[in-house]
Amino acid sequence: MIQIDKKSVGEISILNVVQTEKINEKLPTVIYYHGFNGEKESSLTLAYKIAKKGFRVILPDSILHGERGNGTSQNERDLAFWNIVMQNISELQLIKDYLEREGLTIPDRIGIGGTSMGGITTYGALKKYRWIKAATVLMGTPQMTAYASILLERYNRLNERKITEEEAKQTLTKLEPYDLSFDSEKLESRPLLIWHGEKDAIVPLKHSETFYNKIENEYEDKEKLKLIIEKDRIHNITRLSMEGTADWFNQHL
Repeated sequence: MIQIDKKSVGEISILNVVQTEKINEKLPTVIYYHGFNGEKESSLTLAYKIAKKGFRVILPDSILHGERGNGTSQNERDLAFWNIVMQNISELQLIKDYLEREGLTIPDRIGIGGTSMGGITTYGALKKYRWIKAATVLMGTPQMTAYASILLERYNRLNERKITEEEAKQTLTKLEPYDLSFDSEKLESRPLLIWHGEKDAIVPLKHSETFYNKIENEYEDKEKLKLIIEKDRIHNITRLSMEGTADWFNQHL
């Protein structure tokens, strides 16, 4: 039986998803981030598939989402997109510290994953934290600054209140330290599964393809890197992507 417990790590609301009989054991752990406009509960189906294989799965709410929404308007959330990503990355260390302090994880067997915005978070975390053992990214992008430019242009096209050139420049500068596409060697050939829908109109498939082609030769063990492009799929995760994620962590974590 899979048990779901609601916890708090400081101001971070999380779900702890694990087999009931293993609730208090030190387990290999997956920390998985939801997408933009989602919440921690959005990833429960995927978490269930991973937990069935014997892992502890932690699902955090991002700021301005879920229990941390605080009545945020859509426009406020749109403008805060990159601050949300950067705070996710910062808070990841707090979650790891909590899990270790409570004796709930095996410190050298922690994996990270995410959907869309959560996938972008995952790429940034891989650049910052060497303790991540394995990762999965569903329809995210490692090219933070390039994608930020796309979102900035999209926002200005659709909204009366425009983001100024100076504001855009400040955002891009803040993102550079998290942009894994600039420093792919920081992956250090850690296991990475990339999934993307062929017809994704939100996050460019090209970003995933370009990055995969760039890093492919950096992996001596080809089993540790995989790109799945699912035919005719748009910006939605699928059964294939969820089962692939669970299998990936089972194999590499």
